[in-house]
Amino acid sequence: MHPFSKYLAAIKSGDIKSLARAISLIENEVPGSEKMLEAMMPDESIRITGITGPPGAGKSTLVDALIESFVNAGKKVAVLCVDPSSPFNLGALLGDRIRMSQWYNHPLVYIRSLATRGSLGGLHPKIIEITELLKTAGFDHIIV
Repeated sequence: MHPFSKYLAAIKSGDIKSLARAISLIENEVPGSEKMLEAMMPDESIRITGITGPPGAGKSTLVDALIESFVNAGKKVAVLCVDPSSPFNLGALLGDRIRMSQWYNHPLVYIRSLATRGSLGGLHPKIIEITELLKTAGFDHIIV
């Protein structure tokens, strides 16, 4: 068994720490993580909703309302907040995460911030791989 296989098994059983670690492995292109990606069996019926707009347009407010709606319906939701990278250290500015803090510890919600890391188009360069991993993790909805 490949060492990354343990992450997939744990993720499928709902282990959030393993999910977070696996996302980090994918983000950082750790050698061997591509084997984990190849072994994934994502549920392609899971919808991904993308929210975009200029600063102050209400994206975080809309995402917050969507989370509340999904949670009230008993659905598991994953949120990937893609933040612009700081020009100084390429880290995320993480503004959205602060605004959605009421959901951090909710058992039906997973929130992860990702920096664009200088990628053009406003998305993380590994966004496809990360959303496929979330589809493997059993979420009912994914919001980017």
